[in-house]
This record gives sequence, structure tokens and C-alpha cells, in this order.
Amino acid sequence: MDEETGALPRKDDFSRWYNEILWRAEIMDVRYPVKGLYVWYPYGFGIRQRAYTILREIMDRDHAETMFPLLIPKTEFMKEAEHIKGFEDEVYWVTHGGRTELDVPLALRPTSETAIYPMYSLWIRSHTDLPLKLYQIVNTFRYETKHTRPLIRLREITSFKEAHTVHATREEAAEQVETALRLYCEFYERLRVPVIVSRRPAWDKFPGADYTIALDTIMPDGKTLQIGTVHMLGDHFSRTYEITYEDVNGEQQYAYQTCYGISERSIAAVISVHGDDKGLVLPPEVAPIGIVIVPIIVGKRGDEVISAARALEAELRGAGYTAKVDDRDMRPGAKYYHWEMRGVPLRIEVGPRDIDANTVVAVTRTGRRTTLDRRGVVEGIHSILAQFGEEISDAVRQAMADRITVAANLEETAEAVKTGVAVVHWCGSQECAEKIEAVVDASIIGSEIRSDLIPVSNGPCIACGGNGTSTLVARTY
Repeated sequence: MDEETGALPRKDDFSRWYNEILWRAEIMDVRYPVKGLYVWYPYGFGIRQRAYTILREIMDRDHAETMFPLLIPKTEFMKEAEHIKGFEDEVYWVTHGGRTELDVPLALRPTSETAIYPMYSLWIRSHTDLPLKLYQIVNTFRYETKHTRPLIRLREITSFKEAHTVHATREEAAEQVETALRLYCEFYERLRVPVIVSRRPAWDKFPGADYTIALDTIMPDGKTLQIGTVHMLGDHFSRTYEITYEDVNGEQQYAYQTCYGISERSIAAVISVHGDDKGLVLPPEVAPIGIVIVPIIVGKRGDEVISAARALEAELRGAGYTAKVDDRDMRPGAKYYHWEMRGVPLRIEVGPRDIDANTVVAVTRTGRRTTLDRRGVVEGIHSILAQFGEEISDAVRQAMADRITVAANLEETAEAVKTGVAVVHWCGSQECAEKIEAVVDASIIGSEIRSDLIPVSNGPCIACGGNGTSTLVARTY
């Protein structure tokens, strides 16, 4: 397909748009010959690397990074019955080493509790060892039987950030849950992705957890995408794996734990909420190329223009920007199309007239043009990119707000979930949840809502009329 003229599907046709943009913008190649496994293009991996650099920076303030093995012995994996029941249909098993059948089958981690906690039981001895706060960024494997979708529903999650903490008391563990939520909200604020925080219903919590609190964003088709979870584990796993410590009185106590995770769904969210009909729109902090410089060659001054573009590139790189001169033998329009598709936040045009006037023209990915004095170009670009970041934040927050509807009854709820999220009153019973879900063809996804975009109140349950509280209902990925 001619990259300059081949039209991207409109974002209104979200599924086609999403699938097309993954290869047109060089995010992922879906042609790997195993269902649910995909290959990162270097450009897409660059987005991933920059996002996870932010995540590491946030986590490293109060956590230590580590790495646990991929393979988990079945003897350890099967110890925690409720946890295993939640994953038993998703596990890949290694049963042979070469041609020899293994005495103990090995699971490819679907998540790492059963790999990490046997080691925690060896490491933790005293109250002075607590709290313990570790995280790792690893690949995990789940035999996903639903429709797979790159970055969203995978059989190999290539970028799973999971944290596992241990505490002396339940209160300290509960405080850590709140801390984790603050960290995750900060992460998504820097990705310019708006989130809704809510507590999952009991039947949808993490297997083995006391409760689960999740972060969701609303995708362009109105469905919600879960992009982070925080789990209060209590002493459930510590009793299974004998994670105990000696308290100040010399007595043995079971520890309390939390775990929380983020995956490459975070990248899917960045792509989906910001992108437009022209392609990606990347926040400056995650763009592999933050500024592209396009020389405008006119007449016989080509060498002079290229030289000016190179000098600008060097100056911007010296100031910490990821700048790139596009000096390919192509028309400027083809270059504009190429970099717009890839979401580069800022394009700078340099031509003979700009050189004569000692200026450059800066164009943001959303089309705002500014003429900058060449002598103060770094300061001018800093201001433009800061404003661009705020503009895209405001735009996606407004887009989320437009997809949230307060619904007073089942009929209004059914209509609202066709294009977004309904906020209803629900009494908390599973019976009423099942009735609501059956009628509206969507799911109860969370209560105890935390979002400045959603009014929270009490009122009659839309299913039974009993006392209810604000709850999210949506179609989900």
C-alpha cells in the first residue's frame, strides 16, 4: 500500500483502525505463527521502553527490582487451591526435558505468586525484614481461549510488571494498597491516560485475594479496558507458604501481603485513547522520536538547508530531546504523513526563507503551527510541548466524560452501555448483578468508585429497589 495515499480506517471503526495502526505505525507484527503471540517492531518497542522507564522510575522510589524464574514446579503451583482454580484452564505445562518426561511438570508462570512466595518464606525471619517490597517486569503465559488481540488479550504477556509486598499487619498491607493505587494513577497521568478506580465485585477479584481494586479506561468503542489491578491478599498466601516472622515479643506471626500489576495494556491504552484518523498521537514523554526536523529543499540551497537542519538536531539533542532529521529523498508531504502516522509530537520545518529570517516553523501532531525565533528555539519548543501535553490530556478526559452516563433504570443502562459506561445504583448482591447483566448485556465492573468525572451517591438498586451505591456497568475487553 502507498503510505502517502493509503487511507487509515476512521477511528469510529475502532476495531479496524486499531488493527491497521499496529502495522502502519510499526507497533506490532501479528504474523508470528502462534496464536496470541506477537512481535514488537523496534518503534513500538521504543514506546514500550519509554513507558516502562517511567514505571520503573516510579516503582524504584520504594521498591527493589528483582527477577524470579519462569518455570514453577507443579508441587508449588498446586498448593493454593483457590488461586489455582482461577488459573487452571490457562496454564501452559512443560512436561518433557528433551525426550525425557519430567518427574514434576513445570508451569509457565501465568502470574508469579507461586514462584515468589516459597522464596519469601525462606527470606523473611524477623519483623526487621519487613516491609519487603519487590517487583519484576517479565513475560507471563496464559492459554487464552477468548478472542486474542495484540496488547489487549494475549497468550504471552511480554511486559508484565508485578509487585509483591509483605507486611507485619493487615493495616500496613491495606495502606500499601492505597500507595500502589497512587503510584499507578501517577503512571497513567504521565501517559496522559484517564482512569477510573473501582473495587471489583467479590466474584471478580483476583483468585486468593481478600479484595481487588482496579483501574479502567474507556476505549473509543465504549468498552472498558482494565489497565491495572491492586490486590489485598491478607494472610491467605502466607498461611499456605508459611511466610512468618518473629515479632518484637519473640512470637511467630503470619505476614500480610499485597500484589499489583500492570501489563502492555498500558500501551494499548496510549494508542487507543490518543490516536486519531491520521494515526498515533503520542504524549511527548513516551514518543521514541519527540521531534522530527523536515528540511524544505528549494532551488540550489539544499546543502545549506540540510546543514541548518543538522545543526538544529544537534542543539535539540544536546538539550535532551529525541530529535531526528528526515533527509530522505521524498516530498515533504510524504514525510509529514509518515511521522503523523507514528504520532511524533512535534514537526519542525526548515527552509531557505526560515534561514533568512532566522526562524523555524513548529507544527504539533494536532496541527497547531508556531513560528519560533531560531535563537530561542529550545525554550520555545519546551513551551509548545508542555502545552501539547496538556491539550491531549484535556481532550481525552473530555472524551471519557462524554462516555459516562448516570442511568436511573435498566432501560437507560442498556442504552448507555452501547457507547460507554453506565453509573447505576446497585445493592451489592450477586443475584441483582446477574439480573442487571442479563438485561443490559454488560457487566458490573466495580463500586466504591474513585473518579472526579463520576458523581458518587446512594440510591435505590436498579434491580431490586433496595439500598444501593454508585456502581459501574460496562462492556469490557
